[in-house]
Amino acid sequence: MKRIGIFYGSTTGTTEAIARTIANKLNVSNDHVHDAAQLTAELAGQYDVLILGSSTWGDGELQDDWYDAAKILKGMNLSGKHVALFGCGDSESYSSTFCDAMGILHEELQGTGCQFCGTVDASGYTFDSSRAASDGKFVGLAIDENNESNLTEGRIDAWTKTLYECTGN
Repeated sequence: MKRIGIFYGSTTGTTEAIARTIANKLNVSNDHVHDAAQLTAELAGQYDVLILGSSTWGDGELQDDWYDAAKILKGMNLSGKHVALFGCGDSESYSSTFCDAMGILHEELQGTGCQFCGTVDASGYTFDSSRAASDGKFVGLAIDENNESNLTEGRIDAWTKTLYECTGN
């Protein structure tokens, strides 16, 4: 079984709650769920699978804790590691930057040697634009707790089931 580490950037607690729900669905203990502010190369290096989540702020920006954490990951050789992404956003008030932070993380980790997994069909979402979406797919799981909280549990269930290939769970 592959060792899974979940890292989240959360200001209001929403992304942390989503990270813990994902951990529960994947049978990952809370010892392996970390705030992005705690991310070090040594800690990330302990895991075969990195599940990374960020809320989107301002005009499509990463959550603050991810700025240093993304630099650390970007400087690592992540060959042989799988990376799955999730993001929280507001598709109604910020329809043109919906879950952009997830797209930023995806862009930052290009060239690190990691293998991404966990794309999600974007057709079930209402938004105008996102750096996290291309060719009708999100690079990971997009969550909108502000406007579509009734869909969150089902989206997490469906997404975690697709992660078997990269997590071995």
